Amino acid sequence: MRFKLPGRSADAETLLALFVGLVIGITCEHIAAFGLVPWNDGPNYRLISQAGNLIHRYYVDRAAEQPPSLTYGAISGMVNALGDTGHSRFLSPLMVKQFAQIEKNKFQGIGAEIQSKAGHIVIVAPLDGSPAQRAGLKPGDIILQVNDQSVAGRPLDQVVRQISGPPGTSVDLTVLTPPAGPTRQIAVTRATFQVHNVTWSTIPGTHLVQLRIAAFDSGVAADLRKALIAIKKQPVAGIVLDLRDNPGGLLNEAVDSASEFLQGGNVFLEKNARGVVKPVPVKSGGEATSIPMVVLVNQGTGSGAEIVAGALEDAHRAPLVGQTTFGTGTLLNEFKLADGSALLLATEEWLTPSHSVIWHKGIKPNVTVALAAGVSPLFPESERGMSAKQLDDRHDAQLLQAVALLH
Repeated sequence: MRFKLPGRSADAETLLALFVGLVIGITCEHIAAFGLVPWNDGPNYRLISQAGNLIHRYYVDRAAEQPPSLTYGAISGMVNALGDTGHSRFLSPLMVKQFAQIEKNKFQGIGAEIQSKAGHIVIVAPLDGSPAQRAGLKPGDIILQVNDQSVAGRPLDQVVRQISGPPGTSVDLTVLTPPAGPTRQIAVTRATFQVHNVTWSTIPGTHLVQLRIAAFDSGVAADLRKALIAIKKQPVAGIVLDLRDNPGGLLNEAVDSASEFLQGGNVFLEKNARGVVKPVPVKSGGEATSIPMVVLVNQGTGSGAEIVAGALEDAHRAPLVGQTTFGTGTLLNEFKLADGSALLLATEEWLTPSHSVIWHKGIKPNVTVALAAGVSPLFPESERGMSAKQLDDRHDAQLLQAVALLH
């Protein structure tokens, strides 16, 4: 998921997204003000107030009683009690400021999308060209420690503060690759970096093109159209659309991008809190509606990327190859709080055109292929100048399977 700015359509799980220190992919809509039924008149407010007063009066570790931290913990607890783990969440003022940098496409930090999932801090996806990607962080890695301090049980915003820092400084992460992979120490040097969201290259030894969309940030659909116009000038026999490790982005960019490959029908279905389902149709005039395609997905494919993958699969436009996607099929609304913090609450759910649920389930590929331990996805920028043998030697089984299907 990602976010929706006022007056525009936008998407956020891939977590959605904090790009200072790390990234949290989400799709949401900024709400400056809102009206609520007064909550401070009832027993719930009095109960919370009573608990806070008891802590203030009796808790022995006086230094630990930090009012903002306790307040944020209470709010986070309320949101977590909704059971929408990794989606609806509380953002501290620092996280809100970081969140505001998404559209600039220029990020500072380690460049990894993380979420709280099943009690763990999990890497959803490293950004293309980011320090996190260069250091070897992979989707699904669980962060156990930051600078030798355990993050077990810590709120996500605290982990964000631990990992964040100025460019040129280093942070040490202890990560575990599940289910029973090795625990390893990774030193990541923070940096300011630019993300190039649309890249493509001819796959060595073929007349096929690997077209990579890293995220659906502002301007991606226009960049995609330019890429497709250039690709069509080549003797191209097919396209491998690579959405691996794509955490999502602006919803309108995802809709416009999917429409480049579809002749009609719907991109997705939008269900609100009242259960009303509204179709979001394909936009006409796509550049590549008939070129043979395969789509690559993995557990780092989230939010808007899942919308695109689901639309192409349901339209029988392209088979999906890889692993089940992350499962971030909601629109999050951002409700600003008085001190600059905010709540992100899921207010709309996305379904594929065939009414399949994405939220918490993900999209299962038509052909399931996992990468071997220690193998990273091969993206277009790395392929340029490679021979067919060098491509094979990289052992990207998902990409090789896509090539085999198109052949």
